[in-house]
Amino acid sequence: MHAVPKLGFSEFGWFPVSDDFQLPPSGPGPVLSDPAHPYFSNQTGQQPTFRIADLSNPILQPWARDSLRKTNEETRAGKPPFSPRETCWLPGVPGSDVFSRLRPVYFLQTPKQVTIINEGDAQVRRVYLNVPHSLNPKPSWYGESVGHYENGDTLVVDTIGLNAKTFVDLYLTPHTERLHVVERFRLMPNGKIIELSITVEDEGAFTTPWSARQTYNQDPQWKMEEAICAENNVDVFNQGYVPPPEADKPDF
Repeated sequence: MHAVPKLGFSEFGWFPVSDDFQLPPSGPGPVLSDPAHPYFSNQTGQQPTFRIADLSNPILQPWARDSLRKTNEETRAGKPPFSPRETCWLPGVPGSDVFSRLRPVYFLQTPKQVTIINEGDAQVRRVYLNVPHSLNPKPSWYGESVGHYENGDTLVVDTIGLNAKTFVDLYLTPHTERLHVVERFRLMPNGKIIELSITVEDEGAFTTPWSARQTYNQDPQWKMEEAICAENNVDVFNQGYVPPPEADKPDF
């Protein structure tokens, strides 16, 4: 029985330090901004910009590069780029790890399951502990995640069964249903930082497996707040925003 790192708190939340992935220590890494068109978020203190993806990244299969090229061209022409965060769509995996740096992430740890909750729109992931994957999981927005603890400080999450409706990042890098993601949430010795390492495999979209990093800092929170998205985000000025998701039939 492995020791369990304490990730879940009622009075603390975990905030990602960036809405971009960080480069891995070595090897192929994620798509980042084109050096000629650097991305600046609203939190940088500089004039914010939209994302323009670096098409020279060698991890991209030709069709994935073409998809990003089209997005780049539309963005540079003035069309607002699609954003799961602003339009209330589920970000998938590993997109959830850069979903929002403005809302905290919470971990609910029980013996058989870890529930990962992003306060923004109450996005929920369920990680089933110490069980194998299903033989043929039905593709879904967050896929099927199984996990285990390692070394007394790390939660390892293995995810398959993702649909192809999401993107792996906020540059809108596409993927296929063959996407396989492994996340390692390592609690640092001070108990106040999580170092997340991510490995991504998808032969349908990428030329090679690649890795990325994210960091979560612990900050005090009064309580988890209800952060409703779909009631507020409408295309008031007819700029061409993707509308919020809408069910065409009840799920009960």
